[in-house]
This record gives sequence, C-alpha cells and structure tokens, in this order.
Amino acid sequence: MSGPLVIKIGGSTLGSADTTFRDVAGLAAEGSVPVVVHGGGAEASKWLEAMQIPSRFERGLRVTDARVLPVVVAVFAGLVNKRIVSAINAAGAPAVGLCGADGRILECRIAAPELGFVGEPVAVHPRAISALHQAGIIPVIGPIGFVPGEDSDQLVNVNADTVAGNIASALGASRLVFLTDVEGVRDGEGTTIPRLSGERARALIAEGAVSGGMIPKVEACLHALSLGVRVQIVDGRQPGILRALDGAGTVFEP
Repeated sequence: MSGPLVIKIGGSTLGSADTTFRDVAGLAAEGSVPVVVHGGGAEASKWLEAMQIPSRFERGLRVTDARVLPVVVAVFAGLVNKRIVSAINAAGAPAVGLCGADGRILECRIAAPELGFVGEPVAVHPRAISALHQAGIIPVIGPIGFVPGEDSDQLVNVNADTVAGNIASALGASRLVFLTDVEGVRDGEGTTIPRLSGERARALIAEGAVSGGMIPKVEACLHALSLGVRVQIVDGRQPGILRALDGAGTVFEP
C-alpha cells in the first residue's frame, strides 16, 4: 500500500514524549503528511470522576450510557482532540481536528445493548480525511462515530484502536503505528518480539504471555492486519521514535 502513515496516539503516551508532535509536523513538512488517530480514556475517566459519574468497562470497552456519552464526546472530540491539534500547529504544521461523526466518516452500529452507546464500525467514508490530507493538512481524528438515523444520527463512543485500523484500511495506509507505553509485544520471558504473526500472537494470549491491557492492543493489531494493513507497535515515550520506525518495537506480519 502507498497511502499515508497512520499514527495512533494512546492516552498513556499523550504528552509523554516531547518529540512526538514535532516529529509528526516534521513528516508533514517533508511531504509525508500523516493521519493521526487518538484515544484519551484516562482523561475521560478523570472528567467523569469529577462529575461523580462512575466508569464501568465490559470486555475492555467503556459502558457508555446517556450520562457518560456527552462527557466522552466532549473529551474525545473536543478537549483531547484540540490539545493535539494545538500541539501539532505549534510544532509548525497545519492540523485540523475531526471525529468520526464529522463528514459522516465513521459509520457504526451499536456494538452490544449492554454497552450502551458504543459503536462498532461498519463503514469508513474518508472523503473529509482525504480532502485535508491532499491539501497538506494533518487530520487528527477522535474516536466518536455515528449510527445513521432518520431525523438525526446517534453519536457513539468507539474504541480508538479499532478506529485506527478501520481508517488505515480505508485510506490504503502504508503503515499503522500504535504509540504505546511499552517497547513492543513481549514473550513469556519479557523479551520484545521484533516480528509477530497472527497465529503466534493468539498463542501468546492463550499462554498468558500477553495479558492485561496489551490484549486489546494486540487484538486491535490483528484486526488491522486482517484488513490488509501493515501494523507496528512502538514505544511512544521514546524520543524520535517516529523517525526510527525500522527495527523498532513489534511488526505484525500476515
């Protein structure tokens, strides 16, 4: 694939590496305009706690009821999104913030009734992303999607890793890079695995070598891989990592 580099910035690495946004801006200045997808779950939890609204999770997904939804929309499509846009702009490259509801980019269905307003992507309509990208502007996309309705669309909360995989596939991305707070996927002895097949990744999960918060990350990589996207997990805390992707972290192979 010869499309853009898609970079997924997770909440755990937001602001943890001073060079991340400079590197994103530098890539754009060199003519390789990336597309940025972000999360921000920790920020959402902080605001929900301040509003005395409990956070609940099922299968790693935030249960998003009628009280939670306005907060996550405000945080993901607003606060976190604009912080990233402002940081990239300040680093010297033009960036514009979107979420999956803008331009009806990320069409979804309700993932499961017990999760509330949580979306599962069914289609990506990338026209708005492509228009910005072709104009040399970095799209910064927050994980809010929409479920089509007759009178108005229903906003939904969507797992940001899944969003990144679906958008990367729709854009024909050259690579999807997940910036995380670990060096890569580790085996049972704690050694980072440089190249990983889907079969081996599933075996590591079954063996318990991949556990906790790394399970949904690896599953998101396998999802993106199934969509035909080259995927890589790297340590977003490492300065300059976007300039040194070759040989870094873990690359997922078909």
